[in-house]
Parts: sequence; structure tokens; C-alpha cells
Amino acid sequence: MYYIGIDLGGTNIAAGLVDESGKILYSDSLPTMKERRWSEIVKDMALLAERVVNESGHTLAEVKAVGIGCPGTIDKAHGVVVYSNNIVMHNVPVADEFRKYIDLPVFLENDANAAALGEYTTCGNGTDSFVFMTLGTGVGGGIILNGKVWSGFNGAGAEIGHQTLVFGGKPCTCGRRGCLEAYASVTALIEQTKDAMEKHPQSLMNQWAEEHQRVTGRTSFECAKNGDAAAIAVRDRYIEYVAEGICSIINVLQPEILAIGGGISREGDTLLEPINAYFAENDYNKHMKKTHIRIAKLFGDAGIVGAAKAAEAGLS
Repeated sequence: MYYIGIDLGGTNIAAGLVDESGKILYSDSLPTMKERRWSEIVKDMALLAERVVNESGHTLAEVKAVGIGCPGTIDKAHGVVVYSNNIVMHNVPVADEFRKYIDLPVFLENDANAAALGEYTTCGNGTDSFVFMTLGTGVGGGIILNGKVWSGFNGAGAEIGHQTLVFGGKPCTCGRRGCLEAYASVTALIEQTKDAMEKHPQSLMNQWAEEHQRVTGRTSFECAKNGDAAAIAVRDRYIEYVAEGICSIINVLQPEILAIGGGISREGDTLLEPINAYFAENDYNKHMKKTHIRIAKLFGDAGIVGAAKAAEAGLS
């Protein structure tokens, strides 16, 4: 059996054909261009889905269902994005719109929940409690309890990016102030990098940005490796924001594993080691077994695999 998994992100739409074991047979992506009408985005998702099936050498007749990981609050029963702020949607019937192009069962899941399910399926090691934290355009999260996605009684739970990090702090896209997302997302990291570049015009970050013609989440990390003091300060402060958020999550849930995903997780030990050091010092649990914090293994594929697994679960 094959399933189509679609990961709708703020920057890109990614889709893949996935088999029952969670292996991606073929995948591709295209720009989201999130400022467009939602109907145009859904049409592109369907066209991309059809393309990956054809390019894989299979046909839509072999596909059992489609899973779509979408940002925001999801009404899974009706296939509706109730509210999303990073890609602006309000009561959007994504599943019905998608079926105009591909007549298959369509199941929606929150994008971070889908990524968590994908990561758990691949390397959750059968744990009873697993948290996935993704650092990207926003800060997403997914919680797996007893092998199943936990999203609260109303489907709006596990939004770990909207815990308060700084009371009355920076505005967040959700409408609140001081959310973890406003400090620990890659979007926030880019803003922090730009602020430091303006204050330190001699920083290597300015040269790096000129050479690459843009500022990215990698800018401070790459320049910090070359000993740039301003870059080191940006990187270390950003990691502290992430680590503090992780401490709060673990203090509440005490999961067996917390995995960090998103593009910035490719920094590996540069990110993980200071997080573990911060956690060891600030975690309130001093006497019981500790949560294992690690870097996610699927990187950008987690959303595709998880969306496909959500579709598989939806049929069962």
C-alpha cells in the first residue's frame, strides 16, 4: 500500500510517495508563495502530489489515501484548517478542495504533529512518551503518548511554540506577546542576526550575508565557527532561548525522548551540547531518570512521512 504525504510549510510545499514501512519512494517540493489565495496553494499541492506519484513510476490507482500536514489548528474530522497565522487560513476546507483534483481519501493533521508522528514512527524506539520540537518559520511541536498523537480534547493542543517565554515580550504572529516562537524560531534568529549586524558593521556576518546575498538561520552559526564575537553572542543567546523552552516542556511532561527538528537542527552538536548543558543545570528534576534530548533523524522528511502515516491511521 502507498500513501501520499504532503508537508505544507511557510516556505515550501513538500510531497512524497510513502510505503507502509515509512520509506519515501520519491519526493519533490515547490515554493509555497504563502501570500496567494489558499485555493491556489491547495491546487499546487494536488499537482505536486500527482507529479511525485508519476515520477516514482507508480499510479494514483495504487495510492490508498493522502495525508496533509498543515500549520495551525485543524478540524481533522472535517478536513478543515480552522485557523493558521503563518499561512493565513480561516475555516478553509482543504480536504474538499484537494479532492477536486485527486479523488482519494484526504486526512489533515497539524504539521508539527505530523512531523512528530513521522519522527516517532522512524526512531521513537517504541517509547510511551515522545515530544518533537521543530524550529523553522515558527516553533512547532508534537506530542506522542502511547503511540498516538495527543492534541487535546479540541485538536488545538501541543502548540509548544506559544508558551510564554518573556512576559509582555516581543509580538508573536498568534497575537500574543513573548511566545517562545517569537524568540526561538528561525524567523526570530534571522531578526536577531540582522539586529547584531546593524550594531556590529565589522562583523563577519555582514560579509557572509553579502556573499550569500541574504541572511539566514545559518549566518550566525557559520560566522561563530570562525570566532566572530558578535555571531557567537547571537548564536549562544538563541540557543538559550531554545533551551529554556525545552526545559519548560520537559518540566511539565517528562517525556522519554525530546527530538529537535527543523533546518537549524542540522547544526548537530553545536546546537545540542549547549542545550544539554543548560538543561542539566536548569531542569527541576534532580533525582529521577532524565529525558533524552536528541537531534531528529528525518530532518525535512519527517513531515512527509508523518502526513502519510496520518493518512494510514485515518483509514484504520
